Amino acid sequence: MQDEDVAVTAWTGDALSEDEAWDVLRREQLGRLAYHVGSEVDIAPVNHVVAGRRIVFRTAEGSKLFGVVVGKTVAFEVDRVEGDEARSVVVRGVAHELSADEVEAMDVQLRPWVGTEKPHVVAIEAVHVSGRRFTLSR
Repeated sequence: MQDEDVAVTAWTGDALSEDEAWDVLRREQLGRLAYHVGSEVDIAPVNHVVAGRRIVFRTAEGSKLFGVVVGKTVAFEVDRVEGDEARSVVVRGVAHELSADEVEAMDVQLRPWVGTEKPHVVAIEAVHVSGRRFTLSR
């Protein structure tokens, strides 16, 4: 694909305040994590909770854990659709694995949606949070 074949669409809609963006993140349970594995960018769905101004999720051994531990810089995205209105929030931040003591001190309910064991807990420390609210034209 040539560069001129790539269409760039600007965001439309109203910007959310940072507090409104965090409210969307708190209300939704499923988001998408973008992370680096070597020179590639990967994206995976994760169920999460918000603890303070951090996004927290469980994961197992594998490329996602490797990507956040080694690469550290991640993006996280959540969408919320209600009727004819949608909200989309993007968080850019630094991810790191939490110790057992840190997890216990947070006292959050982190339950994986699937039956596989996910013993590693990762927190994303937000560096930049942005969001938009827009009306859907269906």
